[in-house]
Amino acid sequence: MLDRYQRITKTAIIRACVVLCLVLLPMGEAQLAETVLKFENDEQSALYLRLTEEFRCLKCQNQNLADSNADLAQDLRNEIYQAVVSGQGRQEISDYLVARYGDFVLYRPPVKKITYLLWFGPFVLLLFAIIGGWRLITRKPVIDAPEPSDALEDARRRLED
Repeated sequence: MLDRYQRITKTAIIRACVVLCLVLLPMGEAQLAETVLKFENDEQSALYLRLTEEFRCLKCQNQNLADSNADLAQDLRNEIYQAVVSGQGRQEISDYLVARYGDFVLYRPPVKKITYLLWFGPFVLLLFAIIGGWRLITRKPVIDAPEPSDALEDARRRLED
């Protein structure tokens, strides 16, 4: 009797797993599906792709909008798509996004007073490291040897004692 019960339980578990997989499988596909964007011409498509690679995902911070899967990146891609389809140019879209999100949205921020450290800081640190290394290598060793006259007097005192 126990053997029959175990077979029924195993069969029920297998059936439940199959039903669960069949129910959840379309949900996973729906989440993985990307929306197909339709443009009037190839220039708009190229502009859209260029802009999504040019702007940074505000959430990920190390990915551009084209590579990011974050919801915020999807929203920004939609904004760019709407602007491109409405006929706005590259500069207009760029100005709008920078005005709204600041220079941080740019993957390559402009050289300004506020970004000097970002652009030139690594080179300054490298220069200091090279100068420090050069001074360390060319430094003459310091020997703590007593002066010769002090050594003679010290030896005479010891002989007298």
